[in-house]
Amino acid sequence: MNPLYPVLMFIGLMVILILVKNIRVVPQARAVVIERLGAYSTTWSVGLKFKIPFIERVAKVVSLKEQVLDFPPRPVITKDNVSMDIDTVLYFEITDPKLYTYGAENPLVAIESLTATTLRNIIGEMELDQTLTSRDLINTKMRMILDEATDAWGVKVNRVELKNIIPPRDIQEAMEKQMRAEREKRQSILRAEGEKQSAILVAEGEKESAILRADAEKQAAILKAQGEAEAILMVQTATADGIRKINESVPSEKVIQIRALEAFAAAANGRATKIIIPSEIQGLAGLAAGLKEVWGDTSAPAATKEKE
Repeated sequence: MNPLYPVLMFIGLMVILILVKNIRVVPQARAVVIERLGAYSTTWSVGLKFKIPFIERVAKVVSLKEQVLDFPPRPVITKDNVSMDIDTVLYFEITDPKLYTYGAENPLVAIESLTATTLRNIIGEMELDQTLTSRDLINTKMRMILDEATDAWGVKVNRVELKNIIPPRDIQEAMEKQMRAEREKRQSILRAEGEKQSAILVAEGEKESAILRADAEKQAAILKAQGEAEAILMVQTATADGIRKINESVPSEKVIQIRALEAFAAAANGRATKIIIPSEIQGLAGLAAGLKEVWGDTSAPAATKEKE
């Protein structure tokens, strides 16, 4: 056996290990910055890559996903000399891995310091009330300034948000009192509006009820008047028919006198205490009395006879 065979096997195994170790797979949304002999060489993207042993090295592995930096509250002073604490959230992504690797010693710390400085400059030009009501304006200004400043670091700032604005305690208490007063005012307005609407509904209901009641009374009066009119019309029609029939029958004077006597008898049965008898009826009354006496005389013997 050749004594160099184990040495060659060892050397071959070491070469294989070195080659395997320098094979690299770059995953999605990653970038690898490669240096050759201490100088920037290239940037690997997704795929299977091979690094030259002892000559090339991985300088930095960079994530290309959107990243979030949540900065702690920083003290700022407004234009009207009110001190407050504001914490911010910054969303960014790395667009140039080479600039991100060589542009700043520590890009994240640099971004945090730049964010704090930019926030102080913007808030220093605004008063407290404007600061509390202009979050969107502040966010937009900060994003534009930071995005322009971080281009040299291979970073793109997508958006900046003011998460919390914490004013001094006395101002917080004043704001809370104001909010309570506003809330009570809104409640009073809503209560007054509710009572107003309720009163309007009640009045409208009473109005509609009165209208319906008046319509009902009106309809009842109309129906009553129509009924009385129809009754009068029927009486008048019957009277007219009776007169017409009497006229058609051509009654004699005696019949007319008898009818008058019947009318007088009906009047006598009433409540009148004084009755004036026309001369025509007086004759008929005497005639009727004579007839009664005659009939009474003729009927008396018969009654006597019957008694016996």
